[in-house]
Amino acid sequence: MIGWLRGRLLCIEPPNELVLDVAGVGYRLQVPSRVLARLGPPGSDTELFVHTHLRQDALVLYGFHDLAERRCFEALLGAHGVGPSLALGILSVLTPDALAAAVEAGDVDRLLGVPGVGRKTAARLLLELRSRLGSVGGADPSLGGIGEDQPQTAAADALADLGYGPEEVRAALAGVDPAAPVEDQLRSALRHLAGAR
Repeated sequence: MIGWLRGRLLCIEPPNELVLDVAGVGYRLQVPSRVLARLGPPGSDTELFVHTHLRQDALVLYGFHDLAERRCFEALLGAHGVGPSLALGILSVLTPDALAAAVEAGDVDRLLGVPGVGRKTAARLLLELRSRLGSVGGADPSLGGIGEDQPQTAAADALADLGYGPEEVRAALAGVDPAAPVEDQLRSALRHLAGAR
């Protein structure tokens, strides 16, 4: 697995790809547009932290200026329904710290600035990323006291806020342990709802 590369920037291929010459081998990397904006001209020395993504049909490298960006990308990939393209899109618009702050504040509008992210997706991402970004940008990993005395009520309210109807919420929470933490209930319910659609 490749985790970091240093070499000469050979070329930039829009919209978000570059080729890095490392000892005579050209590595193609997909990068957030914010990374492209900070690169020097072709021929300049460049170093990037790398996430190696293995698919059935390809091995794709994603490059980042620092470890926090890479960790944030990996946290995004762990969220339900987030693939590399959407994760890159989010990091093209928001820094890891800005994303962590949006998640901590529950600021849906910040995520609406990302192409391809609607209100429902943004709200779901905010819920899922609460725990994932705790070690990345300083976001509070807890759900901050949302109905801690009645976890299933809080989970049902959160799903309703995401736009799910009463029947969908009931069905999604039917097989979930009502005493489980809110975050675990939401994860299970969102998995169920994603499979039902």
